Amino acid sequence: MYVEKNFSVISILRFSGAHLIWISMWTVFVAVLFELTHWEWLHIPWLPLSVIGTAVAFYIGFKNNQAYDRLWEARKIWGAIVNSSRAWGSAVKGFVSDQFIAGEISEADLQAARKKLIYRHIGWLYALRSQLLVPTGWEHISQGSHIGRIAEKRMKTYGVGLLTDDVTMEQLGQYLGAEEQRLINYKNTATQIIDQQAQDLATLRKQDLIDDFRHMELQQILYDFYEHQGKAERIKKFPLPRQYANMSLIFVGIFIFLLPLGMVAEFHQLGEYGAWVSVPFTILVSWIFIMMELVGDYSEKPFEGLGNDIPMLSLCRTIEIDLREMLGETDLPEPIAAVNGVLM
Repeated sequence: MYVEKNFSVISILRFSGAHLIWISMWTVFVAVLFELTHWEWLHIPWLPLSVIGTAVAFYIGFKNNQAYDRLWEARKIWGAIVNSSRAWGSAVKGFVSDQFIAGEISEADLQAARKKLIYRHIGWLYALRSQLLVPTGWEHISQGSHIGRIAEKRMKTYGVGLLTDDVTMEQLGQYLGAEEQRLINYKNTATQIIDQQAQDLATLRKQDLIDDFRHMELQQILYDFYEHQGKAERIKKFPLPRQYANMSLIFVGIFIFLLPLGMVAEFHQLGEYGAWVSVPFTILVSWIFIMMELVGDYSEKPFEGLGNDIPMLSLCRTIEIDLREMLGETDLPEPIAAVNGVLM
């Protein structure tokens, strides 16, 4: 997630610079061809071109609205994870007690049981983040062409590549016990971690460390985690329908191809150098359309590992600090800081 107030000119050019090159080359080529040949059939009347531009703008607007909805829903899901995680820590701390046990149990043993449940949940957070970052076939990094190479480069400067350490493996090793490292080898580690939490709650109920009501309340919070995870996986594994995501790019390409043919004739009416004056205006209009397309294209995938992502690592660290403070710990990790204006 970009956290700077404004984008710099350099960052904007880096994002769209390659497109400016081919747009400029095509626009200049049309202007030169028009000036050298004066072919009347070369230009397109402005009325049909404006109709096409209006239709393309509406189509891109629809796509960008849907892309923003996906991005904002992803943020709301992680906001719910934050709230449910805090509720989990508070409930575990308050519910796991010796109130209902017939025998005696030390406070150290109770604290160990609480710590195990809370630490395992922190491991779930990092496991879920890792799973959501696994590339899908429609994400930019999976493209074998120039797009894939650009995405890989952007990941290193404005994405997950800003953090070179293997955060997930480090945190899982810390928060899952030695006997629970087997969970890492499952196809869906996050799901199995929650299942292990449920098994431990059943054990605590047998030991009378929680009663039926508290057992059900804690189990309900685990269900909430499953629900949050499922919603996030839905966004990750079901893309914006390709007929909307791809056709807008085709429509923008057609419009940009036709635009110089209409602009050069319109500006030619201004005088001898009118055709050349059309070049910067045509480039500007084309650039605006291609930027609208790129904004939607990079916003529709909020778990891609790029600068537009939901800051999952930062949210995981925030929850980690909160839960460990609930346990009374003071040796806490630092919050995740933004790098190059990007908070991951």
